[in-house]
Amino acid sequence: MHACIDIRGAKLYAGTGIGTYTMRLMENIQAIDSDNHYSFFWPNGGYESFATKKNIQVILFGERNKKFWDECYLPKRLKQLKPDVFHLPQNGLGLPVRKYSKYVVTVHDLIPYTMPETCGKSYLDKFTTEMPFILDKSDLIITVSQYSKDDIIKYFDVPQEKIKVTYLAADSIFRHMDKDTAWDLLKHKYNYSTDYILYVGGFSPRKNVDGLLHAYKAIYKELPGRYDLMILGASKDDHYEMKKKVYALGIEDRVVFTGYIPYEHLPLFYNCASLFVYPSFYEGFGLPPLEAMTCGTPVITSNVTSIPEIVDGGAILVNPYDPDELTNSMYEVLTNTSLSQELSLKGMKRAYQFSWRKTALETVKVYEEAIAMY
Repeated sequence: MHACIDIRGAKLYAGTGIGTYTMRLMENIQAIDSDNHYSFFWPNGGYESFATKKNIQVILFGERNKKFWDECYLPKRLKQLKPDVFHLPQNGLGLPVRKYSKYVVTVHDLIPYTMPETCGKSYLDKFTTEMPFILDKSDLIITVSQYSKDDIIKYFDVPQEKIKVTYLAADSIFRHMDKDTAWDLLKHKYNYSTDYILYVGGFSPRKNVDGLLHAYKAIYKELPGRYDLMILGASKDDHYEMKKKVYALGIEDRVVFTGYIPYEHLPLFYNCASLFVYPSFYEGFGLPPLEAMTCGTPVITSNVTSIPEIVDGGAILVNPYDPDELTNSMYEVLTNTSLSQELSLKGMKRAYQFSWRKTALETVKVYEEAIAMY
């Protein structure tokens, strides 16, 4: 089998769910498969670490003039290579019109259809224009949860046998650490020593950070001891609006906006947190709760979309549209040690059922199934 995979998203969307998915898929396919041949499309430099196997070929793309690379260069290279299957992991956007192989695309979610008000106009227009073609042209579709599969069927009436669910996983760097060791490292690297509630996951309106801020304001004075609210993430999307909200609520001295944190340091923040809260309105999968659960951190998250399917008993589920329910659950976990410990154990047990190796094995099976189709 010769599979071409457009892995440019691993670099171009690093730090996002799609970027993480693409990078881990590429790494684990290399780890499990020495028999089949792979061509990876990659943007410019930084590929040396994964181009070490004889069955891997790296084909370089430029990062400027994306329209040329997508519409001219990519189809030309696929015509020359004549692979058995071509996989586009980033929602299929940019799928070539002319087919020279079987097509597999990964569609992570349908947020532009389900919550269009949370998307930028250019992305919304591109997604809604191209998606009907992408789903029709693909031989098989990969998605990351049963919920997302149901959404694809609902909006596009795609036959269910055409859609394959392959779950994501927390990276191996996310693991339970000794609490004292984690705190020593956090204090040393970031000079921070106060107990805290953690949020990781971006500032789009669909993430419902606003709801978390209101819930925190309602309980922070009632908690036994000081718990700050720590919000990780680079300054983008609605980040500045969140800061305005914090000042309007009068909690600016208790909310910590860390800004960008290196990926390899995230396990420290998860392990030191007393509680991780993720009150999102919509997720195709939702990696942060799984990362927190892998680290043994008690998790409160939403009871909507794909999230209950993923955490499945490893977290407390709340209605993200009900501020009181979120507030009460946060208070209960932070004041009930036995509940906190129980959540920690249940979360780790559930999280360790996922692995990127399993994702890669299932993805290669999808390639083989697509090739075997008439």
